[in-house]
Amino acid sequence: MRLLNYDAHSELGIVSFDDSAIPPYAILSHTWGADAEEVTFADLVTGDGKAKRGYEKIRFCGQQARQDGLQYFWVDTCCIDKTDKAELSHAIRSMFRWYQNATKCYVYLADVLTRKRKLDDMLTEVPHTWETAFRASRWFTRGWTLQELLAPRTVEFFSWEWERLGDKRSLKLLIHKITGISHKALDGAPLSQFSVDERLRWKGDRETKREEDAWYSLSGIFDIEIAPAYSEGAANAFRRLMDEIHKLERCIQDIRHTDPHDDKKRIEETKGGLLADSYRWVLDNPTFQQWQQDQHSRLLWVKGDPGKGKTMLLCGIIDELHSSLPKTTPLAYFFCQATDSRINSATAVLRGLLYMLVAQQPLLVSHVRKKHDQAGKALFEDANAWVALTEIFEDVLQDPRLSTTYLIIDALDECVTNLPKLLHVVAKQSCASSRVKWIVSSRNWPSIEEQLERAGNKLRLSLELNAKSVATAVNIFIKQKVDQLAQEKQYKAETRHAVLQHLMLNADDTFLWVALVSESDGAEICQQVLASTAVCYRPVTVAELVALVEPLEDLVNDLESVREIISLCGSFLTLREDTVYFVHQSAKDFLFAKGYKIFPDGTEAAHRVIFSRSLAVLSRTLHRDMYSLKALGFPIDDVKPPNPDPLAASRYSCVYWIDHLCEAKPDSVSNLQVIGAVDKFMRNKYLYWLEGLSLCKSIGEGIVSIEKLCASVQTLEGHSSGVTSVAFSHNSTRIASSSQDKIVKIWDASSGEHLHTLEGHSNWVSSVAFSHNSTRIVSGSWDKTVKIWDVSSGEHLHTLEGHNNYITSVAFSHDSTRIASASHDNTVKIWDANSGEHLHTLKGHSSTVISVAFSHNSTQIASGSYDNTVKIWDASRSKHLHTLKGHGSKVSSVAFSHNSTRIASASWDKTVNIWDASSGEHLHTLEGHSSEVSSVAFSHDSTRIASASGDMTIRIWDTSSGEHLHTLEGHSSEVSSVAFSHNSIRIASASYDNTVKIWDTSSGEHLHALEGHSSWVSSVAFSYDLTRITSASQDETVKIWDASSGEHLHTLKGHSSWVSLVAFSYDSTRIASASGDNTGYSNFVSLVAFSHDSTQIASVSGNTTIRIWDTSTGEHLHTLEGHSSKVSSVAFSHNSTRIASASWDKTVKIWDANRGEHLHTLEGHSSYVTSVAFSHDSTRIASADDHTVKIWDASSGDHLQTLQVGRSLFNIAFDHIGFYLHTEVGVIAISNSATPNRTTAITDPQPQYEYIALSSDSTWITYNSKNILWLPSEYRPSASAMSGKMIVGGTGSGKVWICDLNHDVFHS
Repeated sequence: MRLLNYDAHSELGIVSFDDSAIPPYAILSHTWGADAEEVTFADLVTGDGKAKRGYEKIRFCGQQARQDGLQYFWVDTCCIDKTDKAELSHAIRSMFRWYQNATKCYVYLADVLTRKRKLDDMLTEVPHTWETAFRASRWFTRGWTLQELLAPRTVEFFSWEWERLGDKRSLKLLIHKITGISHKALDGAPLSQFSVDERLRWKGDRETKREEDAWYSLSGIFDIEIAPAYSEGAANAFRRLMDEIHKLERCIQDIRHTDPHDDKKRIEETKGGLLADSYRWVLDNPTFQQWQQDQHSRLLWVKGDPGKGKTMLLCGIIDELHSSLPKTTPLAYFFCQATDSRINSATAVLRGLLYMLVAQQPLLVSHVRKKHDQAGKALFEDANAWVALTEIFEDVLQDPRLSTTYLIIDALDECVTNLPKLLHVVAKQSCASSRVKWIVSSRNWPSIEEQLERAGNKLRLSLELNAKSVATAVNIFIKQKVDQLAQEKQYKAETRHAVLQHLMLNADDTFLWVALVSESDGAEICQQVLASTAVCYRPVTVAELVALVEPLEDLVNDLESVREIISLCGSFLTLREDTVYFVHQSAKDFLFAKGYKIFPDGTEAAHRVIFSRSLAVLSRTLHRDMYSLKALGFPIDDVKPPNPDPLAASRYSCVYWIDHLCEAKPDSVSNLQVIGAVDKFMRNKYLYWLEGLSLCKSIGEGIVSIEKLCASVQTLEGHSSGVTSVAFSHNSTRIASSSQDKIVKIWDASSGEHLHTLEGHSNWVSSVAFSHNSTRIVSGSWDKTVKIWDVSSGEHLHTLEGHNNYITSVAFSHDSTRIASASHDNTVKIWDANSGEHLHTLKGHSSTVISVAFSHNSTQIASGSYDNTVKIWDASRSKHLHTLKGHGSKVSSVAFSHNSTRIASASWDKTVNIWDASSGEHLHTLEGHSSEVSSVAFSHDSTRIASASGDMTIRIWDTSSGEHLHTLEGHSSEVSSVAFSHNSIRIASASYDNTVKIWDTSSGEHLHALEGHSSWVSSVAFSYDLTRITSASQDETVKIWDASSGEHLHTLKGHSSWVSLVAFSYDSTRIASASGDNTGYSNFVSLVAFSHDSTQIASVSGNTTIRIWDTSTGEHLHTLEGHSSKVSSVAFSHNSTRIASASWDKTVKIWDANRGEHLHTLEGHSSYVTSVAFSHDSTRIASADDHTVKIWDASSGDHLQTLQVGRSLFNIAFDHIGFYLHTEVGVIAISNSATPNRTTAITDPQPQYEYIALSSDSTWITYNSKNILWLPSEYRPSASAMSGKMIVGGTGSGKVWICDLNHDVFHS
């Protein structure tokens, strides 16, 4: 910025200053004359210009500045080099700020005279005044002078004779009449307080020399910047101006999560109003005065116990600062409340402070818009919000345009999420900027004091050390309360005096005690409302509160009266959107600490009451199909609660009744009456309760609640030395533990029974893991080997050798095909889980690799090392992807979340770090353990993390927020390993106290299961007489079962590789099985089919040909060739004269079965054809691909019908009359009257399933296309078959289940 000054010889000079070193200056506002008359920058450089008429304005400004004690001044005509386009553009964008920062602004009105010649006065005989000329002055008609009027703090008007006419405040009424500008704006109120429309109206008919300037001149008034583009025209300039205004408005709207001004008003109202006499003592407090007056005292920490009035004290300080500071001084504040999720996080605090700052000084929003213009509202709400907000906040506080600023945060102790991060920002920023003064308040927490100790120039104001002042304030509050009570209850003088004395003697300098006694005295209903609300696990609605508090039940149809009762508890409770909240966490804490009147029988009794009331309301309200959805499996996100909502009063009870039962007195839990009530509820309402939980979107919480109901902690004893590792099987039925005693033990997860001891290692076993199909265990040892074991028998299968130092960690890939092992030799090795073959060695760590984990999609490996890092690898290519740095000591454990998006790492630095698995970005640090963290694990639903530590505890954390949820204590030595069960409802922990502990154990029963295969089931089939089921498995066997009882009848052995499929002959006397052992082929057999007269078999061997065999002799009869890709299905016609084959080449071919001759090729499928079948009269063929079924004429090959089934079908068959198509997922109705015509084939977008069926996503068993039974994930079949009302499914874990449905189910 260039400024003018006159030297000692009265010579005019010009000086350039950096923005950070601009001295006080005056600035001139005027109207331009002809360009030739104005003094330019070039004139000053050459020394010319004194002869120009415009020089008089410069001389005036310089002289007036000297009179006002200012050495420098600025005049636009000559302080800007207008020949430099870049400088001119910068000057236009900076003009508002230059006028705003000026110490004085002089308006020189060349057309306003204060004196006229005597002759004029004599001729007109009218006394002359300057007001008429002032009203008509050209200055009020020019565009740029609008901002020159509004931007400066002081604007003084001068006549042509240099006589002072007044300033914008003394002439406010006159200027308002001329311009229509608000009095508040002329008084200096922030322009952002005025609407866009109002500010646009101030422009009026003002004109500019260049048409675009009419809009450029308004940019500062709207707190935006637009670069001039003088060829664009006025319309485009206006459009750009409005675009920037709208972007500014959107940015401020998006950053607003709450308006702290409204929060302050609400808090004051709920506490009965702010009493000035109860806080004014602080204004005379020496510590407060030092903070206020000493520029080096930047941070004031107000601390005190709950109920001491910290919040109202800060409300009073805010009011005093508002009234004493200039209107343009930024003052931002925030009130934390732990009970309100909107305002209980560090992110919310920064958003609130930034919102108030940019609302008061919108120019600061440029720092926000750097990121917001690209990211939008997500900037403030995604996982990186804290990082972005802290960067923006720091930039704002360092902005040179920011004057002395006051920031106030109340109740730091109520910042539930990321308080340490917030304290770090406060401590850092209070040292970084001398222009920012901070006040923060909190309870006397050592953790807060420790963090704030890092701040320099801080002061403490302890309410306990100012007890006398606080006591006086409490007494003032008492008098006000007693006056209010005396008026409401018409106390006599002696009663009023007695109440006053009682309160003063017992208040203990605590505001909340006074509020508690005065609000609940004589009002038992208030006490019960406070007691119930205090022990609830979340804020409850008014309707829910009525159900929980017995005295309110008569008001169930008069909720307005209930709201009035809540208002009587106004110092403790508040209503927002008809939900009851505590006004402050300290109010809730106070009730537990000193509210003896609220809990006369203890908090257990309050829990017992809520349990009893909850069970009663649930028993009344729960019933089948409460929302009248009329269908099972209705997507919960599509459910809209009806009006009225049947669950309105019971939502809270539905989720939390068991929690309150568990928190009740111990003897009440075992009380026969309680047990009887729970038993009756479970027998009569259990399924309806589950439905209610689902409608409340709280099934997860319900599972945990059921666990609590039957919770017991089991201790598994048997190891003779420290337990080093523990793991759950994927089906949650087994636990494996490894030990320094060189052995692995297998336990029953439900009963704790010891099942097997696995011996073979020659040194202590350091790590153990189950395969995903729960059939194998891998163990790693200090004997440098990895061993694989059979879970069922305990048999040793393989020993993997190759590491040259101790094995520290082992893991199965999620598909059970690979094993990873980590070692003290600084490497990770990848092995084939079936053969034990060594596949890859991952090198890169510079020290011991202590932990290894596969992602659950089996695409990545994470390894943790004593080199303090975590490395992420591509599991297929063994390529190094990321190195995660951040731990301050050795990494001891790594784990992937089950959705493969997060990695958790545990360290000897006592922390757990959470990382983004894709980018490697650090998301959270979990702090709380007092010793090294040895193990970390995610729950199966990826919402929880468990960490085990040398401090003998396990901690549970929330994955998204990093919040600490629970601490599990019970081990007597270091906890070495921790694991979640795969249904996420149990945790197992291993310890050097030689025990394994199971926490929150449970058992669950589903459909009847046939167990026997030791690997996954690949194919199942019913015999045609419906008496038998056969199943094929990867365990190289075929099993035959009784279809009625589920009894295992036979195991057929003989194959030397996995069995891929099975089929019965049509007379049910024979079974054909196909295998990968290449029987009769040079490749594995993938398909077999009997002819209906049982004389021939067709087989396919993973290629493009079909072979026909004689059943009796085994003779090879024909080879059918013609497909260009793999044959996926073959079928004989029922008269055994034709064969149909389906292929990955998207075609179906028809062959003559006797001669092997090719007859037709059926084309029309858009993807692989997976299955084919003939109708019983041999006239039609059905073929399936990955989403449709097509019906064809068997004689002509014409296409008849298309069914959109939405999934791949591998087993299809016509019924006897040809009206239905039987599939492995159910019976589909088809047309029997379709006319053979390729151009008019029928397409059914949603085919109707008849009778029993399996839904397209295998999650439901259906009846007539309606959902009737949901299948948990572990029961969803990899192969299935239907017969009448019976369904059989084979799963990936090796189980075969039968579901035989009673007809009553179909009609209920």
